[in-house]
Amino acid sequence: MPIKAMIDGIWHPAIEDSPGLRARRMEEKAASFSGRVTADGRSGYPVAAGRYHLYVSYACPWAHRTIFYRTLMGLEEAVPMSVVDPRWGGPNGWTFAANDDPASGVTRDHVNGFDYLHEVYRLAKPDVTAKVTVPVLFDRESETIVSNESGDIIRMFGDAFADYAIRETDFRPHRLRPAIDALNAFVLERICMGVYRAGIADDQAAYDTTVGDLFDALDRIEARLAERPYLHGEIVTETDWHLFATLVRFDAVYYGALKCNLRRLVDYPNLWAHTRRLYNLPGVAGTVRLDHVKRHYYDDLGITNPAIVPVGPAVDFGAAAAA
Repeated sequence: MPIKAMIDGIWHPAIEDSPGLRARRMEEKAASFSGRVTADGRSGYPVAAGRYHLYVSYACPWAHRTIFYRTLMGLEEAVPMSVVDPRWGGPNGWTFAANDDPASGVTRDHVNGFDYLHEVYRLAKPDVTAKVTVPVLFDRESETIVSNESGDIIRMFGDAFADYAIRETDFRPHRLRPAIDALNAFVLERICMGVYRAGIADDQAAYDTTVGDLFDALDRIEARLAERPYLHGEIVTETDWHLFATLVRFDAVYYGALKCNLRRLVDYPNLWAHTRRLYNLPGVAGTVRLDHVKRHYYDDLGITNPAIVPVGPAVDFGAAAAA
């Protein structure tokens, strides 16, 4: 499948994903934007209200994590935000609106006035070679990208930006950090990335394996939640939020668009309750834009192989009929 990327500072709207390019992309990952905002500024990026800007898409689960962390902590004033159009499939990739559109949720680029996100990447590094992804945490003072890794950005919010938060939160308490990191690895690899491995599988055998791994992981988390309201007990943690960003999209798009259709989220009583529990926390529902999600996955990507037969749904027509 062709990919969109910046290579040596030049935007390429459709590059065939050859083995050679994949190797190059592995090298690019090591050179990705991986700075860190710190309270003491020793990293070169001192925390300050209004200095950093967040670029996001409501459609993307990775960007969504940064959106609801920003909301849950009350960082809206400290970290302003611009939102790209959910349609990524055009020749220019992630695109800003000409003017803010409250009805659609899409905004202009409030910092640089650019039309496309790839221009932000070029500003940050004129000879950049990278996939142009969201989220992006941009430093207005040095005109560069601090980070485009959602996991790092939400931890910066929780640490460096804590003094600017209106609401006190701690989604990574020190006593739980080893357990959080361990379960994060399972959830992110097996579930959050698992839906995509199933959806972009090259052939039936690869799909059958990856979708089986995905639903095995969901079964295991379903069993874990039978014993507790949240993944680490009585409190909400970072792991719950990683999982939430995937589960809240599951029935709307992953079930159909990515052929992850053995079972729906609503067929898992504990996972369904867990997702609704998080969704109903103050402020969270307003960050969930399923209109953006559906437009992106159904109207835009076209990433699934039509030759692959989906695994489900698992329906037992032989079950006894209700009286």
